[in-house]
Amino acid sequence: MWRRSILQRARGSGSTTVSWYLRHSQRAQLHYSRPLLAVKPFLLADIGEGIRECEIIQWFVQPGAKVQQFDNICEVQSDKASVEISSRYDGVIKKLYYEAGDMATVGKPLVDIDMADDMPEDAQQLEEAAPPEPKVEPAAQQTGGSPIIAQAAAIANANESVNNGRYRALATPAVRRILKERGIDITKITGTGKDGRVLKEDVERYVEEPADICATAAQASRPRSAPTQSLEEETVPLTPVQNQMFKSMTKSLTIPHFLYADEAGVDRLVALRNTINKNLARSGDQSVKKISYMPFFIKAVSVALEEFALINSRIDLTDESKPKLVMRPSHNIGVAMDTPAGLLVPNIKNVQDLSILEIAAELNRLQVAGTTGKFAAADLKGGTITLSNIGNVGGTYVAPVIVTSEVAIMGIGRTKVIPAFNELGAVVPKTVVNFSWSADHRVVDGGTMARMASLVKQYCEEPELLISKLR
Repeated sequence: MWRRSILQRARGSGSTTVSWYLRHSQRAQLHYSRPLLAVKPFLLADIGEGIRECEIIQWFVQPGAKVQQFDNICEVQSDKASVEISSRYDGVIKKLYYEAGDMATVGKPLVDIDMADDMPEDAQQLEEAAPPEPKVEPAAQQTGGSPIIAQAAAIANANESVNNGRYRALATPAVRRILKERGIDITKITGTGKDGRVLKEDVERYVEEPADICATAAQASRPRSAPTQSLEEETVPLTPVQNQMFKSMTKSLTIPHFLYADEAGVDRLVALRNTINKNLARSGDQSVKKISYMPFFIKAVSVALEEFALINSRIDLTDESKPKLVMRPSHNIGVAMDTPAGLLVPNIKNVQDLSILEIAAELNRLQVAGTTGKFAAADLKGGTITLSNIGNVGGTYVAPVIVTSEVAIMGIGRTKVIPAFNELGAVVPKTVVNFSWSADHRVVDGGTMARMASLVKQYCEEPELLISKLR
């Protein structure tokens, strides 16, 4: 069809053009058509435990872009974290299956990649040896036709300049959530962060500037009127993290929770921590400069699990008529974190083999990852028990909700100083912290949970005993 159309236009421009077409069209049939190039779908792999779909945050490529192995293709936001997806192949991007903001399904294609490396050397030489095609600009002028190729190139360049903003706009998941809630196109905002990253301040500035202009114009055109009280409700979708929390908490509340709370005096732990921090401040070769109480609490739980392995288990309901317990030797202790993207629970692997300083270093790494939403997929998999420190926001007691793949969770309240009586009956200051436990009452009885909690309390009140248990 296209050959007939070109031939008709060629006949209108003279016999010279016709003879050129007949001569070169036959030769064109001998050109290498690259039949060996394989267009391979690139599938979205499972990036986390139980994750079935992810939101496309941004594309780093577009159709026609060349990629190599390990080049970043896109950034996705799952229910738990933000992850950059890298290419496993060398080639050329042929098709994007989603736009930014779409939900991509695990196991389905993300992009099509033309495998350029499959082309044999003789085929490459054949392409390089092919004569250049003649210029068509004079023919277009002779026939009075429009320069179609030039127009198409101009349109493509214009589209590319527009698309680059869509593909390259950078922002944290928290900022993107604000943009989504307010219905703002990120490509319309000029980012002032590193590499043009859009910051929260940029969004606020973008929102305020149009409002200021409209307010000034309104004041100049009409008199000020009394404020109205017509406020309307707004319906907004759940963010990916909220959606995951909705699902997991709905499942968790089918578990019968047993609650237990106690108070621990931690004056000796305070003194030990202060001594360690002074030594860390003096030595400049340590990766950890200062530690909080959290590494001690995490290690105390791990040491106590050596005696109460049941608390580290999970329930296997593959056959609901015959439930089983899976005893897990590794202490992968999760730490609930209040991140800009929402509640996330990464875990520290194999705490039973780590020192308190090693736990502190890993905790610092996870906290830094939490501020940017850049958790590795492994950070969010395989937790065996969770600690939730609400003391950071000022709480004392809490009724924590058990994660469905675990049988217990520990809540930690605010550390505070209270008046107390010593052995001589005198009133003295005492540093205390409150521990709140929830256990799955289907498999954990009250006595077991109380004994486990009391042992953790003892390790925190007598940190020398905790240190004696370290390997």
